[in-house]
Amino acid sequence: MDNRRWTTVFEVTGSVLAMAYALLIASNTGNEILGFSLLLISALLFAAWGWLDKRWAFLLLQAFYAGSAIIGLVRWS
Repeated sequence: MDNRRWTTVFEVTGSVLAMAYALLIASNTGNEILGFSLLLISALLFAAWGWLDKRWAFLLLQAFYAGSAIIGLVRWS
């Protein structure tokens, strides 16, 4: 696959996982570990997109989100 297809896969999958994360956390149903896991995967997918597209500020933002996900996983486990 070329870079354009990979960025589309990363963008769409990362977006769906981020929406699922937001719904799980907002629902307050005890699914925090799953939610933060989805956030971490989403951030990694978006980071890959940022790396391929050379969007360095976006890549830095994803590092922040990944760090937030790790903090969430540690605090809720």
